[in-house]
Parts: sequence; structure tokens; C-alpha cells
Amino acid sequence: QVREWKNEGSRRYMCTGRPGWLTVSLRVGKYKKIHKNIMINLMDVLEVDSERQVVRVEPLVTMGQLTAHLNPMGWTIPVVPELDDLTVGGLIMGTGIESSSHIYGLFQHTCVAYELVLADGSLVRCSPTENSDLFYAVPWSCGTLGFLVAAEIKMIPAKKYVKIHYKPVRGLQKICEKFTEESQKKENSFVEGLVYSLEEAVIMTGVLTDEAEQSKINRIGNYYKPWFFKHVEKYLKADRTGTEYIPSRHYYHRHTRSIFWELQDIIPFGNNPIFRYLFGWMVPPKISLLKLTQGEAIRKLYEQHHVVQDMLVPMKSLEKSIQTFHADLNVYPLWLCPFILPNNPGMVHPKGDEAELYVDIGAYGEPKRKQFEARASMRQMEKFVRSVHGFQMLYADCYMTREEFWDMFDGSLYHKLREQMNCKDAFPEVYDKICKAARH
Repeated sequence: QVREWKNEGSRRYMCTGRPGWLTVSLRVGKYKKIHKNIMINLMDVLEVDSERQVVRVEPLVTMGQLTAHLNPMGWTIPVVPELDDLTVGGLIMGTGIESSSHIYGLFQHTCVAYELVLADGSLVRCSPTENSDLFYAVPWSCGTLGFLVAAEIKMIPAKKYVKIHYKPVRGLQKICEKFTEESQKKENSFVEGLVYSLEEAVIMTGVLTDEAEQSKINRIGNYYKPWFFKHVEKYLKADRTGTEYIPSRHYYHRHTRSIFWELQDIIPFGNNPIFRYLFGWMVPPKISLLKLTQGEAIRKLYEQHHVVQDMLVPMKSLEKSIQTFHADLNVYPLWLCPFILPNNPGMVHPKGDEAELYVDIGAYGEPKRKQFEARASMRQMEKFVRSVHGFQMLYADCYMTREEFWDMFDGSLYHKLREQMNCKDAFPEVYDKICKAARH
């Protein structure tokens, strides 16, 4: 298809032919209508190499599919981003994170090789040792350097359960101290925080295990179970700590049924016990279905009165960041997920020469701030994130100018490669693909 595009005179930019409503991002890209759509129907797990401890997959393999495939073989991947429908391609070209990222980094840091079809129609493999510039430039590039056709991801042995400990913490300073302390411990397989108000949170730590106390097993993934964030809130309300054993696949997808807490806005009675027992098996509705059936008026309403954002900030700025989120948005719960950011080349790396501990703050829901105005409030947030050397996930609405965008991200390697590989006539720049200001 790429060669055909070249023969036709390379008149338009190329993009993947997957319809915009199928992606998990709430944004519907208009560019699909004007660019040359390249159909990439690659959705298979290609090989599981237990000697090298690597799984080779095609870009449309989803997280639900991958864990279902690997778990019975005794394997999993180190970072399993939350929602079942997230694809490997999206997690590499965008980014992905999970509560094990304080050990392993972002999803891209668990990948050992990529295979891409470039603008000239050639197939290239890149890894830290071959075509390394391209290997480090691919993550966050949103398909603007080439088409991903396969990826190799590290595997680790799977265990049956996650032994999870819930600890309610009150007082913002205490929350930040406790969260930072747990995130620095490598013996925690998982660390996650749910912040329910400016002064209240539950911090969860988990370890992988094959043994479990039968009386404490909680299969939270079953359709009739309470939504996970509501279950966690019980520990805060009762002001008590607790320990449970959750089957690991249920743990990996613990926020899937309630789409974190987005479903409470879509089906307000969805967590009612009667609804769960009778109709719980029907949720969550596919995000793609919601997007496909959503009219333009509702989409605009959503954009103005609803926030879905993930901001990645250095752990040392956590307290200041939560205060800023509170002042500009006032959306709760907030999701806290720690990750180590290695000093690799590419668009996203820490300010200094050392790997640094960062935290992903996820805000999903309806802002309760009285004067919330989507554009102005988000531009204020983005300015704050740039000031602490943080990053905004690119799946979400981004209101930065081109200069502000390249102030947040390091474009040096990316632009060098676009020049070298003649991408400028083949693919739009990443900014033009994702930013509000750049899209018609």
C-alpha cells in the first residue's frame, strides 16, 4: 500500500486506516478523512519465545487478548495497561502505564524491538543496538515516522494472585510522603493511589504470589462485584486498612468494568447491587460504541464539561501538582500511578542525566470548579506541567501552541529522523496530528 502511494505521486499524507471511533482516545481525529488510509489488519500474537523471555506481537493485539494468551502459559508482560481494548500499537506510538511502572517504566520501556514500514516502503527492524535512533524516536511519535507492524515485548513469569494492601491516608502532605515512600520500594510489585478529595486517599501496594488465604480472595473482575474504586473507598470511609488476594488477571483489568470511574457519569445507577446482579454482565459498554453512537452536540458538551487527562510529573512535584489539579479542575477521584523514567533519548526523558521517579496523575470526570472553561483551564494546567518538566499524554485534548508543545517534549531526535527518512511528505508532524490548535 505504501509503495502504491509512492507510485501515485505521494500526494497526501498517510495514516492508518483504522476508523477514529475504534480507538480508546476520546478524540475523533478529523485527519482520517483527508489522509491516505493505509489498512493495517495485523492483530495476531506471532511468537512466544520463553528462552529469550520475549513475546512478538502485531500492533492491533489488545491487552485483554495478550494477557488471555500468555497467562495460561505461565507468562505475563511487566506493564499491563488497564483497559482491555488498548492495543500494543497505541501503547507504543502513544504511551501506556500501569501500577508496576515504578519498577519497569512506561510500556515502551518494556519493548526490546520494533518493526516498521517506512515512508519509502521498506521494512526495518530497530532495537537498542540496531537502528537505535529510530528505536528511541518511535514512542510518542503517534505514527508519524512509519507504520508499526510488529513489536517484541519482554515477558515475566505470571503468578496467580496479587496480594493487595489498602491503606487510607489523610492530609495532603502525608498522602504524598506515603505514596513516594511506597513507590521507591522495589519489593512492591504494584503501587497505586486513589485520591478522593484534597485531603483523603487510599494507597494500595501489591505483591505477586501463588499462595492465597482462601477467605481473603476477592474476584473483583466478576460482573456482579462492586466497581473497584467504590470497593477501595469503603476502606477510606471505615478508616481501616485491609489485605486481599485478587486473581492477577482480575487485578490487571480492575478498572475496566467501570472505565476507571467514567461509567458513573454514563450509568449513574451502574454500581447499584440490583443493577450489577441483573445487568452487570453488559458493562462496560465499548468506548468505541459510545464514540460511534455519540452525536456532535453531545461530543461538544462532553468536551466543555468533562475532563479526561493524564499528566506525568516528577514525584517531587506531587503535592504542588495535586493542589493545582484541585484549583484548576476539582475532579475526584484522581488516579496516582508512579513510574521510573529512564534517561533514554527520544521525546520524553527526565531533565537531569539520571533516571527519575515520576507520577501519572489521571483526572477523569466532570470538573466541579465553578469557573471551569475547557480551553483556559487546560492551558493553565499544561503551563504548570511544563514548568515542572512534566508531560501530557497525547491521547487527550491538548491546547498548547506548537512552541509550547516542543517546549514540553524533546523534538531533537524526532525532527532529525523525520528529515533523514523523508517523513515530511509522508506523515504529518505529531503536533499537527494531536493538538487542538492545529486541527481544522
